[in-house]
Amino acid sequence: MNSTIELIVALDEPDYQRALAIVETTAAVVRWYKVGYAAFYSCGERLLAELRRRNLSVFLDLKLHDIPSTVAAGVQSAARFSPSLLSVHASGGRDMLAAAAKTRDEANANGAQMRLLAVTVLTSLSRDDLASIGDEPSPHRIVSMRAELAAEAGIDGVVCAVDEVAIVRARTSERFTIVCPGIRPAGAWPGEQRRTATPAEAVIAGADFIVVGRPITHASDPAAAAQAIVNEMRAISPLGNFRER
Repeated sequence: MNSTIELIVALDEPDYQRALAIVETTAAVVRWYKVGYAAFYSCGERLLAELRRRNLSVFLDLKLHDIPSTVAAGVQSAARFSPSLLSVHASGGRDMLAAAAKTRDEANANGAQMRLLAVTVLTSLSRDDLASIGDEPSPHRIVSMRAELAAEAGIDGVVCAVDEVAIVRARTSERFTIVCPGIRPAGAWPGEQRRTATPAEAVIAGADFIVVGRPITHASDPAAAAQAIVNEMRAISPLGNFRER
């Protein structure tokens, strides 16, 4: 478990200039940015090059999910963008995860510095949603199984909800990276998210990273919104860690 937690700003923007404006207003506060589908498919190469030029860290959130050879090829292709974090879907199974991990190792041997994250259960899904698609209705049980599977396959970490961090820690090692989306400041509108938490709750739970999008990117002052979240995180000690003030 890391003694500090990092904020990742989600650049879920299809417009390059809009995404760049968010970076320019928040880069003095944060150094991590998530590039997801909307930005990647519309202006990904240009945006990722600009983030690299500014020496900022990238979470490339493509959620790769296919047969093992196709996902391995996807990891290989994504490595050229130099992401620090790249996501795959844990539901792809052991062989797919292992193929992704093998390709990551090959890319890192050639100079990349990439960690793989396995998405366990989307934070937009509730128990009823899971039951409606034929999955085990308990998110906690699914996350527990998928986190352990990902660790055994050589994946570096997972994406999960804050209330599942303790479950993941119990099934994996202290070096396993945990990224938590679905973060909302107290009183903020949850949007499409179903399993949410505040930044302070994420710190207490022991997450390594939190991902925040609209509460920052749609704020009237994105830099101030990001700074408020960072301040909230820095004011709390992770569970089991005690800092002198």
